[in-house]
Amino acid sequence: MISHSYDELLKSKHRLSMLLFFFLNSASALFAMLNPTLKSLKTTFPLAMIGVFCVIGFLLTYFNRKNGRSYLNSCSIIVGALWAWHISLRFEQIGHADNSFLLVSLLSVFFISAIALSDNFLAFCLHAAPSSVAVIFLDDFNHTGKILFTIALPLIGLSLHHFMLRRSDDFTRRMVANLYSEREKFSDLSMLDPLTGLYNRRGLENKLETLLSQAQASHYVMLLDIDHFKAYNDNYGHSMGDQALVRVSAAIRDAVRSRDVVVRYGGEEFLVLMSNVNQEYAIRMADRIQHQVLSLNIPHHFNTQVSTNVTVSAGLSALVDGEFSAALSAADRSLYLAKNSGRNKIFYAWDQPQAKPELPIAQ
Repeated sequence: MISHSYDELLKSKHRLSMLLFFFLNSASALFAMLNPTLKSLKTTFPLAMIGVFCVIGFLLTYFNRKNGRSYLNSCSIIVGALWAWHISLRFEQIGHADNSFLLVSLLSVFFISAIALSDNFLAFCLHAAPSSVAVIFLDDFNHTGKILFTIALPLIGLSLHHFMLRRSDDFTRRMVANLYSEREKFSDLSMLDPLTGLYNRRGLENKLETLLSQAQASHYVMLLDIDHFKAYNDNYGHSMGDQALVRVSAAIRDAVRSRDVVVRYGGEEFLVLMSNVNQEYAIRMADRIQHQVLSLNIPHHFNTQVSTNVTVSAGLSALVDGEFSAALSAADRSLYLAKNSGRNKIFYAWDQPQAKPELPIAQ
């Protein structure tokens, strides 16, 4: 499903954010430990913990394809707390010798959060909050305004970004749902004959997959052909021919049950797939279809050898062992015989020889 594919895309995007989060934190921790410009002790226990924790998290996320959204928030608060602990220890080591240390440290944490967690506002706040609180207290509230501005600016920007992202995601989901609905509608239309509203051959194939999966079920295939329809079209016109096709198709549809499949199989040829019926019932249904068409009283004065109205000839066969092609061939042979034996008749495949007579069929 399209919606399922979109969810998979979001899951993949989230997994990449997790990998980026662990990578940036581990890289920052490694840089802080190996930075040659720092002369004093720079490796702290929380800094080492960040490196180890994020390397393990990166490997677990890389080899685990499942959605890690459930533990992202937990990882964010843990790493954020470790950064706050490291900043506190380093600030005690350097004292006030470096006035910019707290601000640079805070910006570094916010940088990691903004890059890796821009799609998850809660995780962003959980990662940045411990360091923000620690810096405010370590500064003794001397530069509270500057620090709050440093904190507020990315928070406001990210919250607006998150709001727009949520709206974009909602819009995308609606579009995906609409596209899926349209695809289903066009798929249905592609399985229907536009003139009669009956199934076409593609629709028949779709229904067969379900029907033939039913074990121990008895099905019958009936092929019908409007008698002398070429003469009808030639003399009454194609517009009247289309009207006749619509009325005949409706009569066939009304004559069978709702679970039976009625198909416009060719120009003036129809197929009825009767499901879960015995032979006696299939014969009665075939007779009913033929009488329903005749009772339409559609004038056809070029069918006088049979009737002055539109009639149909039909062939009926059993669908055995799911062999639809064999049943269709048997019904076609029976229809062939019915049309060459005077029309307006129903021939049954089980009463006919297997060899198909080599006789032309008049339209």
